[in-house]
Amino acid sequence: MEGDTTVRRIKPFGTQQYVAQDNNGAQDRCENNGYNGEPKRKPEVNLYLLREGLAASLVSVFILVLWALVHLSLQQLVIGKPTGEFNAVRARQHLEQITSAGPRPVGSQENEVLTVGYLLKQIEDIQVETAAGPHQLSIDIQRPTGTFSIDFLGGFTSFYDHITNIAVRLEPKGGAQHLMLANCHFDTVANSPGASDDAVSCAVMLEVLHSLANQSTPLNHGVIFLFNGAEENVLQASHGFITQHPWAKQVRAFINLEAAGVGGKEVVFQTGPENPWLVQAYVHAAKHPFASVVGQEVFQSGVIPSDTDFRIFRDFGNIPGIDLAFIENGFIYHTKYDTANRILTDSIQRAGGRYVRDLACATGVALLSWFVTLLSVLIVALLVTLLGRSMFWYNHFYASVCLYGAAATGKMILIHTLAKNLYYGVSEWKLGDLYFDVSLLLWCCSLVWLTQHGLCSAYAPMLMVAFPLATRLLLAKEFKHRGASAKYCMLYLLGLALPYVHFMFLIWVVFEIFTPIMGRSGTEIPPEVVLASLVTLATIFLSSFFLHFIYLVRSTKRIMAGLGFVFTIMFLLVSCGLFFPYSGDLDSPRPKRVFLQHTTRTFHNLQGEVESRDSGLWINSFDYTGMQHITPHIPEINETVRTRCREDRPFCGYPWFLPVKFLSRSNWYLPAPEVSPSSPVEFSLLSKEETSWGTIKMTFSVKGPSHMSLYLMPHRGASLSTWSFGDGTPRFDLSGEYFIFYSHGLDAPTWTFWFEIQPPADPDPSGPEGIVSVAISSHYFFGKDQRTARLEEMLHRFPTWAFPSSWVSTYDMYRY
Repeated sequence: MEGDTTVRRIKPFGTQQYVAQDNNGAQDRCENNGYNGEPKRKPEVNLYLLREGLAASLVSVFILVLWALVHLSLQQLVIGKPTGEFNAVRARQHLEQITSAGPRPVGSQENEVLTVGYLLKQIEDIQVETAAGPHQLSIDIQRPTGTFSIDFLGGFTSFYDHITNIAVRLEPKGGAQHLMLANCHFDTVANSPGASDDAVSCAVMLEVLHSLANQSTPLNHGVIFLFNGAEENVLQASHGFITQHPWAKQVRAFINLEAAGVGGKEVVFQTGPENPWLVQAYVHAAKHPFASVVGQEVFQSGVIPSDTDFRIFRDFGNIPGIDLAFIENGFIYHTKYDTANRILTDSIQRAGGRYVRDLACATGVALLSWFVTLLSVLIVALLVTLLGRSMFWYNHFYASVCLYGAAATGKMILIHTLAKNLYYGVSEWKLGDLYFDVSLLLWCCSLVWLTQHGLCSAYAPMLMVAFPLATRLLLAKEFKHRGASAKYCMLYLLGLALPYVHFMFLIWVVFEIFTPIMGRSGTEIPPEVVLASLVTLATIFLSSFFLHFIYLVRSTKRIMAGLGFVFTIMFLLVSCGLFFPYSGDLDSPRPKRVFLQHTTRTFHNLQGEVESRDSGLWINSFDYTGMQHITPHIPEINETVRTRCREDRPFCGYPWFLPVKFLSRSNWYLPAPEVSPSSPVEFSLLSKEETSWGTIKMTFSVKGPSHMSLYLMPHRGASLSTWSFGDGTPRFDLSGEYFIFYSHGLDAPTWTFWFEIQPPADPDPSGPEGIVSVAISSHYFFGKDQRTARLEEMLHRFPTWAFPSSWVSTYDMYRY
């Protein structure tokens, strides 16, 4: 017999009627063959209810152990001595040589000459070294020119001229009919050395090329190693190769090597379209395959503001492929901290009836608890935002877990405790059974929905159905006879371990990707709402099969008191500003991203005369905090110099490098001296003629730096009918404006383009003059034109935890 401290006599679930029996009860039963007209009741059974401390300890230890296993698995890289197959040390030497040139924007000497020269020298050395072997190696330097449209960042059109591709073809002597394509890019964004994005991939490809070329057995098929020099210009070089290079017609599949972080395990986050043999080949070839179909569907949904060459090869080449990327530590992605020393050599070496009513009611309670929990946590997030403490978690992630996680967990426990005490009125083992079924039902619903929509992510809820169900069936007898005993709880948690550890890995991927992204998502998306929602959803998912524990414990007072204490302390610490969002620590930087352009803007009227002209430092913050933390260091950057959008000017009258004005509406403009680039942009209207079908055709020529942006804004009532870009059909109208991204390599000719516009039937007298406004902005990302004395003076005033990316630009607008 167990003592009263551990056992409670359980009443059967539901309404019970107790019937008194007289002394003749036994005789009556005998005379009626033991039946007296009343249903026979099962004898009462002594069943365990969980002690509050034990329940909290078991669940906490379970979650922490699995989280530790996730991190341990992520740290286990392929460690070993260099072999003839792949030499990571030699690959690191390539990485250090490539990054030693510094930032490598398209059109710069560092990108077009120094890096290209180094890559060619290494490839030619391999060619000479393996000339006597069974393979032949061909090298082709491509300088493509082309144009295409893409629905990225709201949609825009891209034009490129004389950019650089280095294509290397390795095949058996005698040739190959079918080719596999491996792609990396060696260019970078301005002001970043781009070690992870994407020099490390090019270093890996050089070493793979060396390894394959030295094999004594000839390959069955050929391999193209594409070192592309214009990926950061929104996927231009890959488009130039796949649509124009003669080798592209023989490509049957591709592997794209990318990065959204620095180091760690590389993850396959996109495959296809279709062709599952590619995934099977990867699984058999990789020593430690690492992939997530959930990541693919999230990435392709457009939630993540990024894209890779995978899209170009898939959409324009119609070939299947695999997209691999490093994703850890995305905080330093596209910053000055993306250096070679941060990439581990090991990372390189890897590469019915009442029950139905009860179930429906309990499901309603569960869904209500989720809704109220999410609403409560969002209120906390709003308070944090109003207090000016937004993004406190950017440098202190687990502080957000303690704040929002404690709030979410405490709220859910409170709601179910109220339901247990006020609605049900009892603490019953059958209530625990019921809420296990609720969790199972909800996961089944998600499984059915994902399957119905043809999403491969359906495997995740399948795991969360199969393993808990099997575990519960195996433990049914134990639970029936002894209730929530310690043995039952331990075996139950053990049965949940596999699906939970996988789900925690998926949660890790989500936070590893989205937390850094919040530092570059602009000023319009409230990051507290995003992160608080993610923490709450993670809490809901992880707690789903622990809900029934709330109904099996005797009390939740101490658990809620502990969570309330953690929440209160964390909220006070956050409110006091103890957790600063940014860090300049070289070991673990969390930089604030700021874009500065020293620009001169010139606006022309319909007669071609200069209407107005000004110069200044145009400053963009790419996170929600704006200049809140910068103003104390640079007082003149304050709310008095905030810009406003001029709707009568293309893209508000400012030199947007990419069409992201919808992400960053908070900008600042400080007056500054005029800029005088050594190679100013030359923009002219070559011809203007009326066509026989009623449109007006305008032809322009532009000569300028390697990066320019063209903005077209038809006035009210006018519309573009055709142009010289893409397939000839103007697309991706952004609130009445069109954005064309242009870049060129070395020795590019003058850029000439045209468009036809349909004049308005009834011109708007309140709008700007003419039928269209055309603006051109030039961007000087490298060389002597990149800096000015005023820009340098401002850069030195930024705190060490900020990463101000800066360059010189111009903006010229014309009315026609």
